[in-house]
Amino acid sequence: MSAPVQEQPGPARPRREVSARLPWMLVVPALAGLAFLVLPLAGLLVRAPWSTLPQRLAEPHVLEALRLSLVTATVATAACLLLGVPLAWLLARVEFPGRRVVRALVTVPLVLPPVVGGVALLLVLGRRGLAGQWLEASFGITLPFTTAGVIIAEAFVAMPFLVISVEGALRGADQRFEEAAATLGASRWTVFRRVTLPMVMPGVVAGAVLCWARALGEFGATITFAGNFPGTTRTMPLAVYLALETDPEAAIVLSLVLLAVSVIILASLRDRWVSAP
Repeated sequence: MSAPVQEQPGPARPRREVSARLPWMLVVPALAGLAFLVLPLAGLLVRAPWSTLPQRLAEPHVLEALRLSLVTATVATAACLLLGVPLAWLLARVEFPGRRVVRALVTVPLVLPPVVGGVALLLVLGRRGLAGQWLEASFGITLPFTTAGVIIAEAFVAMPFLVISVEGALRGADQRFEEAAATLGASRWTVFRRVTLPMVMPGVVAGAVLCWARALGEFGATITFAGNFPGTTRTMPLAVYLALETDPEAAIVLSLVLLAVSVIILASLRDRWVSAP
């Protein structure tokens, strides 16, 4: 009986050796970049008026700005869900001429300066805008410098986050389940509602959360299109901007609230957006 052939050990992986010899030409600028991103946030925490924080958070103008921000961001997110999910489905499931152009147009608000977005909204929905003058003449509706204007500005800059997330989920979903439901006689609406939507719900939820967070922090388009009026259009970012000139500690408190919201959003989405593979 022949002796079993012993498998020759292959070459050792140099993984540990590579990790042991850290390339300082990359580590040093990496640490500098980390410090560049973290130190401003640390400075915000260090300079925060912790002793008077509860009293400042209970001030009427802070609560008013917080309430308005939460309401407008929530309504804007609902509008983005109503319009953005069908748009994402169209981009992911339907082949039509110019689809790449449409996708590029959808993502333009991601790279467009928010102030430019506000100017564009004024030119379309302002009192003398392309559609705004018709809305005012026909229905008496004026959108600029109103709470509705805040919602429109926030939805304009935040909807691409939802569309991109949902479209990615739709492209990654297994279409065989949809095809099986269709062969059983289900209508397209039933397939979308009972099969497609449950499959991509994690992507919809993640996109909605990111959309809400982006709407909550919107500043440029809001101040350009809706103005900065207390109780009507002054959201948290606008209140921070105004407080910097009159009460810096109040600006720090408002910034801490927005920072806490951002951390909570990232923590809730860590498995999808932050965790390494």
